[in-house]
Formats: sequence, structure tokens, C-alpha cells
Amino acid sequence: MLKNIIRIILEILLIGTFFIIFGFSNQNGEESSGVSRKVTEFIAEKIINVPDNEKQETIENMEGIVRKLAHFSIYTMVGLLLMGIVSTYSVEEMKQIYISIVIGMIYATTDEIHQSFIPDRSAQLTDVMIDTMGVILGILIVMLVIKVLIKKEHKICQK
Repeated sequence: MLKNIIRIILEILLIGTFFIIFGFSNQNGEESSGVSRKVTEFIAEKIINVPDNEKQETIENMEGIVRKLAHFSIYTMVGLLLMGIVSTYSVEEMKQIYISIVIGMIYATTDEIHQSFIPDRSAQLTDVMIDTMGVILGILIVMLVIKVLIKKEHKICQK
């Protein structure tokens, strides 16, 4: 019963994450660049505290990195959620990993294809690779958490 509740919650969160990704991908080039620029400006001004005379060049240099980190981080969430869902089923661990990677990779690929139909956007194989690396990190985090919980539970049972 608890596994079913956890599974449903994770599935809802995954679908919500997919909608967020779709929304970002559905922005035209100008809108997408505007969002990236605002985030980059915030980082340059508030977090790094770049001097005014260096701000413009720093923002231009950072914007691509910020965009790639956004890809990586949202797909890390996808990996966390996918592996969380798959781990609620009685499937061997390697199959759980493969299933999670394949689903994440398929979504990343379809997302890039979707972007190719949006004005001033394009499909990037490098983005699919970055997205997939994010999925893999999310999977590894879930595996680590599960291992820690199992060890903790095993210690409690031994007492």
C-alpha cells in the first residue's frame, strides 16, 4: 500500500517535471534567451558580485554554462523521480537503471526534437547527452540513498 502511494506521488511529480521541461522548450529563442539572461544576471550581480565594468562580458561568458546547468539539473530531477518510481517495483537493480536511463534519454531526445519546431530554437545532440548525464546522476543519488537506508535498517534489525 505504501509503495503504491509513493509510486503515485513520484509519478505526479515526474509528469509535472515533464510539463515544466515542455514549457521551457516551447519558448521561442528570444523568450528562452531572456530567461537565461535574467538568471545569469542574477548570478553575476547577487551571487558572484561582478564589478559593473566586467558585468556584460561575464554575463555573456556565463550564459551558455547556465543554460547547460539548467539542462543538467532538471534532468537530474527526472533521474531521481524515474529511479524512485522504478525502484518501487520488484525488478533487479540493473534493469531499474536501464529502464530509467532509457526513459530519460527518450524524453530528452523528444524534447530536443520538439525544440527544433520552435522559432529560433534547434535540436542539440550535446543537450541530449547533458540531459542523460543528469538522469544518470539522479539515478546514482537514488541508489546511494537506498543503500544507506538498507544499511541503516539492517543495523536497527541487528540490535
